Amino acid sequence: MKVIKQIRERAASQNKRIVLPRSSDPRVVEAAKYLERQALCEVILIQNENAVVDDIKGIELIIPGQSKQLETYARDFYERRKHKGISIEEARQILLDPLYFGAAMVAAGDADGCVAGSVSTTGDVLRAAIQTIGLQEGSEVVSSIFLMSFEDGRNYTYGDCAVVPYPNADQLATIAADSANTHQRLTGEVPKVAMLSFSTKGSAEHERIELVRAALQKIKNNNPDLMVDGEMQFDAAIIENVAQRKAPASEVAGQANVFIYPNLDAGNIAYKITERLAGATATGPVIQGLAKPMMDLSRGCSWEDIVNTVCVCSLMSER
Repeated sequence: MKVIKQIRERAASQNKRIVLPRSSDPRVVEAAKYLERQALCEVILIQNENAVVDDIKGIELIIPGQSKQLETYARDFYERRKHKGISIEEARQILLDPLYFGAAMVAAGDADGCVAGSVSTTGDVLRAAIQTIGLQEGSEVVSSIFLMSFEDGRNYTYGDCAVVPYPNADQLATIAADSANTHQRLTGEVPKVAMLSFSTKGSAEHERIELVRAALQKIKNNNPDLMVDGEMQFDAAIIENVAQRKAPASEVAGQANVFIYPNLDAGNIAYKITERLAGATATGPVIQGLAKPMMDLSRGCSWEDIVNTVCVCSLMSER
């Protein structure tokens, strides 16, 4: 895919330091070797207990329990979490977990991003990220997008498809703003955001539609320069002649490239249908809303998926 090639090229020009916490996973090791050979980033691999990693020339290998930074990271984590009643010793034990150690490296600025999840649940990855890195300023929630890419060069961003089951209006507005920013970072395109619903501009009335309308008003108030509109059905958002009939005054209808789904049911189903029936390549989930990037992987990912996610993580670390 053209966009994946561009993302890799841009990542290579940035040469970011990306940490991979699971040396016990052969896919992670294979991805690390490829990233190093192709000079796509500077790879940091965290040694897992009892995992023997051979032939990793040029890749930095860290054992958390032997790291000189462990005490610093533990104290930083303790300061973040002491209101929850943890002790400094408990903080040290938590930081021995490669997920938390990798996140701590990012929080401290010793790595530009972290990619995990090939052998961990999304919940575990996000918990480590939120507790260690925290949310970015102004963000209401951590969410995700999938970048849906077609062979003809079209790229669409779908959010949220993996994290927030039923967002409220504030969360939905944050998801929309963050998704627009992510789309521009990854594709270089100007985001045109459609707030999706089963109604277009008042064609139906329901409390779920009211939620989308409230979110739209919040995002317009907070992001006056963003091209965003709703509530909108998918066909009105993407097909120009439908848009002319259903939303003729909209600057987004018929040409949207960022689609914000009202709940996780809709988003997750939509991206899988687009991938399986329309033949799109789905890149993600790309986690957004954190102060610094930590990406989640599917446990069914290939080593090539890990490579692509690392490159996305590199671009997400740009400020």
